[in-house]
Amino acid sequence: MARAFLIVMDSVGIGGAPDAGAFFNGDLPDTGANTLGHIAEACARGLAEEGRSGPLKMPNLDGLGLGAALELASGITVDGLGRQPRGLWGAATEISKGKDTPSGHWELAGVPVPWNWHYFPKQNPAFSADILDAVKKLAGCDGTLCNTHSAGLPAIDLYGAEHMRTGWPICYTSADSVFQIAAHEESFGLDRLLSLCENIAPQLHAMKVGRVIARPFIGTPGKFMRTPNRHDYAIAPPSPTLCDWVQAAGGAVHAIGKIGDIFSMRGIDTLKKGIDLDLFEHLMRSADEAAVGSLTFANFVEFDSVYGHPRDVSGYARALEWFDARVGAFLKKLLPGDLAIFTADHGNDPSWPGTDHTRERVPVVGYGLGPLAVGQVGFADVAASIAKHLNVPSEGPGRSFL
Repeated sequence: MARAFLIVMDSVGIGGAPDAGAFFNGDLPDTGANTLGHIAEACARGLAEEGRSGPLKMPNLDGLGLGAALELASGITVDGLGRQPRGLWGAATEISKGKDTPSGHWELAGVPVPWNWHYFPKQNPAFSADILDAVKKLAGCDGTLCNTHSAGLPAIDLYGAEHMRTGWPICYTSADSVFQIAAHEESFGLDRLLSLCENIAPQLHAMKVGRVIARPFIGTPGKFMRTPNRHDYAIAPPSPTLCDWVQAAGGAVHAIGKIGDIFSMRGIDTLKKGIDLDLFEHLMRSADEAAVGSLTFANFVEFDSVYGHPRDVSGYARALEWFDARVGAFLKKLLPGDLAIFTADHGNDPSWPGTDHTRERVPVVGYGLGPLAVGQVGFADVAASIAKHLNVPSEGPGRSFL
């Protein structure tokens, strides 16, 4: 009996989504966005030289088939990517009508989203009086701040000082189906923030808002910084996912990163959180310790949150190269019969106008089988394939490519 590792490189899209024209950053459709491709092109042209230099260097994932997956999805070939694949490789297309975290992860776990998410309008305030009144009542304060579409760090920089003075929570949203509340861990209190988000979540979930996100920060005006204590309160998946399938068959499911939040801890046995540096250490320990029949499901969010949304091409490239170097050490720990699949949940092209996710296909690159070209597959096929590898019954629309 084998083990499986499903590793989501948050937002590392590879372009080419056939319906990208129906998704937007502002007034610009996502047609032509390509997270990995445009980063690699910028590196090859010497336009991503901050803290790194030259063509994008990802020999471990590229050796498995990352460059081949990029070419399959979008026809792009670039310096630094394009080795002869020795692993499993293909490109996956999403059918859920969103370019957000829950949609991507649920579908990768075998459950496409069966409804339309609620998105808040781009107006000020973005939130109705009943939502803001509920926040004020639950927080025990007289007002809220921001109340509009905003990137997270600018919202904290702009309203953080007033938040510390008044105690009013900072509420904002994005192009995703989210309601986010930022508050200072010390002056407002971390437990108070988490309680506020947990208690307001049912009202937002009833509206089909995908997530209520607690965004704690510390510091003083001009020197604010987020902490790793973020917590997502997500709607539970509408039907059993890969995590439930494995658990029902007697296998353990180990969540790393925000996987526990995304799946509302359903089908999860253990959870490890932290910054990406810490998360990779948890992944390495899972490679050492996870039992046969287990699934380790990991998300590395900083590609998206730290580099994608702020449109930092050099930073994103540095993160990819750091991650790939760690992948080399991780693969050496895997046992005969193990399967590790590296994929993504959506795109977030740092060269693209705007600050939001981009609608893209994602790579499906695997270690443990190969060379094996699986071609164009669906997100849900990833779940069906892992279920087949672990010899557990699967549900939903996915079909195994193994």
